[in-house]
Amino acid sequence: MILMAFLLVSAFFLAAQTHGAPKEYSQQGEGVVLETLKLEIGLASNETENYSSQVKPPGTNRRIPQSIIIGVRKGGTRALLEMLDIHPEIVVAATEVHFFDWDENYVKGYDWYRNLMPFSYEHQITVEKTPGYFTSSLAPERIHGMNSSIKLLLILRDPTERVISDYTQVYYNRLESHKPVQVIEDIVIRNGALNTKYKAIQRSLYDVHMANWLKFFSLEQIHIVDGDTLIKDPLPELQKVERFLNLPPRIMSTNFYFNQTKGFYCIRSDGRERCLHESKGRPHPVVNSTVLEQLHAYFKDHNQNFYRMVNRSFNWH
Repeated sequence: MILMAFLLVSAFFLAAQTHGAPKEYSQQGEGVVLETLKLEIGLASNETENYSSQVKPPGTNRRIPQSIIIGVRKGGTRALLEMLDIHPEIVVAATEVHFFDWDENYVKGYDWYRNLMPFSYEHQITVEKTPGYFTSSLAPERIHGMNSSIKLLLILRDPTERVISDYTQVYYNRLESHKPVQVIEDIVIRNGALNTKYKAIQRSLYDVHMANWLKFFSLEQIHIVDGDTLIKDPLPELQKVERFLNLPPRIMSTNFYFNQTKGFYCIRSDGRERCLHESKGRPHPVVNSTVLEQLHAYFKDHNQNFYRMVNRSFNWH
């Protein structure tokens, strides 16, 4: 079965190379096709699993997620998903599905969505994460329409730091694609004023986006993970998630070790050690102090409004 899967996937990419893929055919697109092929032959996997473990175990099924990590982009969603994957009663989707925020996926229906989930037992919780959901105007109502009692996970960090991290990701992506890049100050400041239309800044207006979610879900259904704390001390934040999901405590301090080279915690489970992808934890650029002050000032009122909405405060500027 595994050999058949390999031959099918290899044949697809050989055909793509032979006939010439269009320029806009991205690596992400290839990944989606690859995942689709694996799904069709029953071998879809979590990133941390081998193909051999994906033959449907007796008593399992693919299930609609009982919990979704809805965001935020560059808030630590990948770290949260990987760390939750330690728990034996959690299974995680391998890729960002973009079902509820992309119309072209949503029209494919719930069966298509379910088939992108990993196999799970009845006692396990399936978790999907797509950071774009939090800032989508469509996702809250669509998720509510699927399951009005679903439990949502939202991981946030200091909004100014999130903007810089957002910029950093785009910066490195453009470098790797041999595209021109701009220093962050030239993007954040336009004509001497803060460029509030910059998408990275818009994504950090947590109160604006949260208001949309609270139209459809109670605050008790949305657990906010402190992304800044998760980086420094992951266990307490993960224990809060375990309680929120009504799961027995299974994640322990021994599941983490600090990697001095990378500068953040890595994961130890099932006798293996693994760190997040090298694209995570990239050094941020040094940002002009005046620009930082402008960002802090702009987010101040939005942050205070968000604190009131969620009845909780954070150590943000």
